[in-house]
Amino acid sequence: MYKPNSTWTWAFVGVSVVQAAIALGFEAFCFAEFQTNLRNGAGTENESKTIPTFLALYIFGFLYQLLLVYDALRLKNTIQIIGLCIYNVGLLVYAAVQMDQIQEAVTNLERENKIGPGVWSAERPFLIAIPCIIGLGTVLLTVIAWKLYDEFAWTIYKHISADLRMKRRYLTFQIYIALLKFDFFFFLGFTIQFVVVVVDTTNVEFYLTIAAIPVNIIILILAGLFTRRENRLGMLSIITLYFAGLAYFLFKLVRMYQAGPRRETYDPVRRPLTTFAVITVILLILTIVNACMCMANFGKGLKPHIAGRKVESEEEKLANGNMTEMPNYNYGGYAGNGVGGGMGSRMTID
Repeated sequence: MYKPNSTWTWAFVGVSVVQAAIALGFEAFCFAEFQTNLRNGAGTENESKTIPTFLALYIFGFLYQLLLVYDALRLKNTIQIIGLCIYNVGLLVYAAVQMDQIQEAVTNLERENKIGPGVWSAERPFLIAIPCIIGLGTVLLTVIAWKLYDEFAWTIYKHISADLRMKRRYLTFQIYIALLKFDFFFFLGFTIQFVVVVVDTTNVEFYLTIAAIPVNIIILILAGLFTRRENRLGMLSIITLYFAGLAYFLFKLVRMYQAGPRRETYDPVRRPLTTFAVITVILLILTIVNACMCMANFGKGLKPHIAGRKVESEEEKLANGNMTEMPNYNYGGYAGNGVGGGMGSRMTID
């Protein structure tokens, strides 16, 4: 089991945990305050379903971030570390959208006397504090990520060797794997909001949308597996499914703003759904591009470096009792010992 082993890895974990703990505490209070003040008959209103969905999804967002933090540090994935800083900015934007949406929902429910008085005044300070906390956390995580980039660069250099082309292929692989993990959250976030608030449970679309969740998880798992095993046919199938997903989200975006009888059903969640849909579309485009780049790198020597391997620092190697040099796959021998490969390659500074 991985354990942070340096000042900066502990700092990244610490900031993430403290930020999540405070934000989750504030979100839990807002969730409880809203639910306990609902009155009889409020369950039929869209607002009564929308706000708990937002809050629950936001709570899941912080828990998922902690999981990604652990995963990024364990794998020493610098791209995922940077991605987590951008993810934090996304949480910041969503916090601003959430505050506006909750105020609007509480106002509408108060107008119809379906929620107790004073709910917004009680929640407002906490909803203002959450973006401030996330903003500070984003700044701190960005500074620490810069330090971690330098720290992990040397470890990855020793893992991949001095071959600049191989390092670029490994970087492309890291970007692709990180994108898959962020794809999952934004797809799930969009689907949950769509199912809970928009889709009627008697509609066929409801069951199709529910079925899409496990299918999406399987696709993302297979995407990573096919990349590691350099399976071209599997990757072509996955890329085809990416295009189908891209068409789906573009269709939903158009439908949300298209004039017609269904337009009003999107009103309670139009802004957050649009936010998630746009981010997911951008991520899918980036994922398709990186999937093609990864497939172009098949058969060029990267597979031994990524097939089930974990990048270890010297401290971890010492703790595991493994201080052997990693094979230099580019020259048929072991780096630095001259066995099988003659003289080692000249070191280039990236």
